[in-house]
Amino acid sequence: MQYAIGIDIGSTCAKTIVMDKDGTVLRRMLQPTGWSSVDTAEAIRADLFRDGISMDDAYSVATGYGRISVPYANHCVTEITCHGRGACHIFGKDNLLIIDIGGQDTKLISVEDGAVKDFVMNDKCSAGTGRFLEIMANTLSLRPAELCELAASGGNTSISSMCTVFAESEVISLIGRGEKRENIAFAVVDSIVKKVVSQSSRIQSSADTVCLTGGLCEFSWLIRCLSEQLGKPVVSSPDCRYAGAIGAALAAKKML
Repeated sequence: MQYAIGIDIGSTCAKTIVMDKDGTVLRRMLQPTGWSSVDTAEAIRADLFRDGISMDDAYSVATGYGRISVPYANHCVTEITCHGRGACHIFGKDNLLIIDIGGQDTKLISVEDGAVKDFVMNDKCSAGTGRFLEIMANTLSLRPAELCELAASGGNTSISSMCTVFAESEVISLIGRGEKRENIAFAVVDSIVKKVVSQSSRIQSSADTVCLTGGLCEFSWLIRCLSEQLGKPVVSSPDCRYAGAIGAALAAKKML
């Protein structure tokens, strides 16, 4: 076998990493999950085959909420384990507190000596998640990245509700009374940050390094706000979007 493949099928996006035997990343793939994880998994296989990468010559590990929908995967591993392993690989550290803001959930993962020691996940409400940000951005006729950029120039406004439905009603009320859009954007980001900070109080971690993974990993204003409210610098990189897939590929590499 020549290739180690990690497939992370999340609630909104599917990420794929292909490594060689030495751990060099040969291919990164990102695509919407869509309504069917099974169809997404098949599309990934077809795309790789067109690039000359056959599953017959690879060991593949699936992770994410749609991991059981990848019939050709040799093994499945939880996203908690894969995000921990992937983040440690990206930053070259064995002790991390990982904040993973996904489409439908937000996880905090404590890693010590390269192993997951503790984790917490938000409840069933989508507050503080990527979906929450997307809904609020749509209400403001913005894309999520635009909302975060605009938030940097706002302030002095807050959203009190932690429920997405009620928070959206608050945003509509703020729009109705003429509040500036940048101030509302500030309130949305601040709400997400406060949710993460609240979660952080429930996890045991002695790590000096905090990293942000998931689809919001390149939103600089969000990273800055997290750093300020957590009292620790939060680091990230473009590869943090692929942390789960990288962790899965590293697990696959061990089997080559």
